[in-house]
This record gives sequence, structure tokens and C-alpha cells, in this order.
Amino acid sequence: MPDIKSVPHATPLTRSLGLLGVLFLTLSVATPASSVFVIVPGMLHAAGSGTIWALVLAGIVCVATAFVYAELASVWPIAGGEYVMVARTLGPLAGFVMLGINVFNNLLFPPVLGLGVSAVLSTVIPGLPQVPVAVAVVALSTLIGLLNIRVNAVLTGVFLAIEMLALVVVAVLGFAHATQPIGALVLHPVMPLGATLHPASPAAIGLATSVAIFALNGYGAAVYFGEELHEAGRQIGRAVLVALVATLVLEIVPIVALLMGSRDLHAAFVDDDPFGTLVLARGGPLLSGWIAVGVVIAILNAAIACILSCARFFYSTGRDGAWGRPVDRWMQAIHPRFDSPWLATLFTGAVGIAACFAPLTLLLVLSGAGLIAIYAGIAVAAMVGRRTGATAHAPFRMPLYPAAPVLTLVALAYVVYTNWLDLDEGRPSLIATAAQIVGAALYYGLVLRRRGAWVVRDPAEPATG
Repeated sequence: MPDIKSVPHATPLTRSLGLLGVLFLTLSVATPASSVFVIVPGMLHAAGSGTIWALVLAGIVCVATAFVYAELASVWPIAGGEYVMVARTLGPLAGFVMLGINVFNNLLFPPVLGLGVSAVLSTVIPGLPQVPVAVAVVALSTLIGLLNIRVNAVLTGVFLAIEMLALVVVAVLGFAHATQPIGALVLHPVMPLGATLHPASPAAIGLATSVAIFALNGYGAAVYFGEELHEAGRQIGRAVLVALVATLVLEIVPIVALLMGSRDLHAAFVDDDPFGTLVLARGGPLLSGWIAVGVVIAILNAAIACILSCARFFYSTGRDGAWGRPVDRWMQAIHPRFDSPWLATLFTGAVGIAACFAPLTLLLVLSGAGLIAIYAGIAVAAMVGRRTGATAHAPFRMPLYPAAPVLTLVALAYVVYTNWLDLDEGRPSLIATAAQIVGAALYYGLVLRRRGAWVVRDPAEPATG
């Protein structure tokens, strides 16, 4: 194995995106429609109208974390994302541990999305086989991901517009037939308990808050496209914050509309598809079918954007010599026509297709708690970067420091607590993430250190286009 420092510079990515293109891609990763239709029903089961408070609390935490992302990304707008931020502030061991966690977090998200498509389409095309549909979604997303990033930015922008339209339809149908006063929903939140409604408990709202943090996630994905963004240091922080604000609006407004427009709150809380039920009741079966198709487009859009970001992550790991020959060279390969990391894209898609054959529960366990470790890592990195001066030249500086990283860490401690109490998925997810941390640390000590010092490298001077 060669010394890591002898790995030749990778062909740079083409700096061809503007702020709007990165926003399209980042919002596609966040996929607000998928969160609303797939994740939010579980929050309503748990906390009822207390979901509004859960979203507000989660929004505060996500704003704090977005400030952390924005500051660190403005210093290092590098395709490797979080592992670069951590390695530059906490050292190579911590950086590689973050890299190891992100391998699972990034690779498993597209198959998880794909495995949910057949359920979303069940009202329109019942009986669709789950695994073949998931394989088709991941494969199509991979082929699209091979194209030039500007083409993908336009395509995801079109899909995002369809996704937003579906959410607007839900909001209009809910608000147009509002029967529940917003004051009562906010000031006197209720939750389902058996066949009746009871005041929403703080514990239930807290549990829903931990889920809401995951539902709002995705804004930090902007950093993966930093090497293809013009004036990235100046613009990347803005992309992170605007993406979060848009996600908050696109998710909270339809949820409030659903609650205000529900004639029977208990029925809405226990419904597995309350938004689909609302559209069917108020808009008819034809509109309901089109909305289901819109949600599937949102899922496909998210899979495309996730594969794009994951491919750039692996491109960066190859440049940093994380795997050794010949894998590092493969990960760095740039397509001569499309300027995309094409072998890294195909690798991401191949693993995603293989993962479609694994049980969905296993995929959720393997990736479920990774976000906790990632958020915690960058929060600590931000504080250490301020103390050591590593981020002193940041074009974006978070306000009210150290409030943002401290709030993030406190919230994550509570999320860890609630996950540990969940014996079905939460605790196994924490254990799986701990195993990933140990495995990455062992790989670093037994493999990387023996090759020489592992160095996270700066990108070569990018081309423009």
C-alpha cells in the first residue's frame, strides 16, 4: 500500500452550480413531502396535536444545528462533508470515525426510500411488489445521478415543484374547510389514548420532537455540493439556512392545515395515512391518486439527490486515500462528458440495489442513530474550532455562540435517552451506531495508521463551467 500522502490529486469537480441549484438539490434530500406523508403520521399517533409543539421544538434545535453546519461548511465547503469538518478540528481519528458513520448513513437512505414506494402507491396501484419497485427506484436514480450536476439540479427542481404542489394542495384543502380553531390546537394539545382524546403529555411531545428532528433533516446536505458551487465559502452557509427555513415551512404548514381541517381529530391521529384521507375526502379519488403519484415523485427525487451527494462523499474519500489502491483511484474517476464522479455513483447505486433485498427494519436500525453521532460530532467540532482558531476565517459566523452547539448537544442527549427506551428500533440503532464507531476506529488504527499519516486534503483548483 502506498503512503496516503502519495495518492495523486483527483480531477477536480466542475464548479458549475449557483445558489439556486444547490438549494434544489438540498431540499430534494430533505424531501418535505416524504416526511409529511410517511413520518408525520407516526408523530400524530404519539402526540396528537402536540405534534405542533414537537415541530416548533425540533425547529429550534434544527436552527441551532443549521448554524453549526453553516459556519463549518463556509470554512470547508468540501464534498466529504462532516468528516472533513471533524478531521480538521478534532483530528484524523475522529474524522475517520465520522467518515465510517456516514458510509452507513449515506448508502442506506436511497434503498430505505425505495422500499416505501409500493406502500405509497397502494391506493393507486395495489399489490405492487416492494423489492422490485425499490430496485427500480434506486437503479433509475443511479442512472440519472450519472448526468451532469446542472442537469440534475434542473431535474430535481422540476420534481421539487411537483412535491411542493402536493403539499400546497393538502394545505389548501385543510385550511379551506377548517373546523378546529388553531388556538385550541396550540394551547390545549390533545393526543389519542384508546378510543378517546386526552391532554398531550410532555413525554409524548418529547418523543415526537425526537422524531421531528429526523423529519426535518437534510439541510446539511448542501455541503456535499460545495465543490461545485460558485463562491462556495460565501454562499454555502446561506444555502444551509434557506434550505432549513423552506423545509420548516413546507412541513409545518400542511400539518397545521390537516389538524385545522379535521372534523374528527381522533380519527386523524390514528389514521395511517391522514393526509391521503384528507385529500380523498375533500378532493375525490382522482386528486387523491395524483397526490400519491406526487409523493412517489418526491421519493424518487430524494433518492436521486441522495445518490448525488453520496457519490461526492465517496469521491472525497478516494481523494483522501481512505481505501487504498485501486479503490481510491476508482472513487476519484470523473466522467469526461458529464463531469460526474461516475464510478462512485455506480458504486453507491450498486450497494443501494443490494440493500433493497435486506429487511427494512435492519436498514433502519443500521442507519437510524447515525444522525445523532453526526450532529454531535459537528457541534463539538464547532466549539473546538472556535477555541483553537481553526474556524477563525469562517465567512459565516453563527450568532450567539456557543448557544447553537450547546443546544444541539443537549437536545441530542435527550434523543439518545428516548431512543434507548425504545427496545424495538431505538436501542438497537444506538448499539449499531456504537459498533460502527468501534469498527471505524479499528480500521483507522490497524490499516490507515500503518500506511502513514492520514491527511484530509484540500481539493485541487476546480474548473469552471
